[in-house]
Amino acid sequence: MSSSSDPQTSLPFKGDLQKDNSGWGKSFSNLVYRLSALLIRFILRINGGLEIIGIENIPPTGGVIIASNHSSYLDPPLIGAVIPRRATFLARKGLFTIPLLGSFIKYFAVPVDREKTRTSTIKSAVKRLRNGELLIIFPEGRRSETGELQKGKRGVGMIAGLSKAIIVPALISGSDRALPVGARWPRRARISIVFDNPLSPSTLYVDKNSSNEEITRKIMSSIGEIKKRYADNRG
Repeated sequence: MSSSSDPQTSLPFKGDLQKDNSGWGKSFSNLVYRLSALLIRFILRINGGLEIIGIENIPPTGGVIIASNHSSYLDPPLIGAVIPRRATFLARKGLFTIPLLGSFIKYFAVPVDREKTRTSTIKSAVKRLRNGELLIIFPEGRRSETGELQKGKRGVGMIAGLSKAIIVPALISGSDRALPVGARWPRRARISIVFDNPLSPSTLYVDKNSSNEEITRKIMSSIGEIKKRYADNRG
């Protein structure tokens, strides 16, 4: 795996954001996405630094799920800013009811009910993947307050099983120090993001009878392996 420590210069967007000819709204959202990513990468560069490992493991086209751990509110913008593709997130449905924010994130996210897996959410996610989009999913469903991996929700297994999308396991390390649970403002901290090799479909989808829970366990196990190899060894 290769690594980069300067996200502002080494991870430019190369025109592979979704092209839009259907209206002002999506065109504006693409512009906002680009500018937001540049700003986030600049802030990270001066606020402790950012290390990115394995960015080449993300396929440049086609339906892809980035499955990552989640320990800070910073995680979604962090991982979205370093991926050289336009990403769509699965986001808590309550965010869509917040004035202004709700109108903004609808261009970048699919609403999720954390208490109950809804058919409409699964269908929307699978449709996007089959249309060649990249989805960022945090299988744990909520932040880990201890930094330890939590049990994954079966929804990610359902989406993966139905779409047969490529899964890229990822690990974010240091975001819990940059914005700990309960903190109001970010702190100076170095952050590392590791993208592992895509999971082999022959391993992940053993047969058509593989359960959603089994697929989720394999995804979480892969994230745990990254943690053992990188984060835990660096202290």
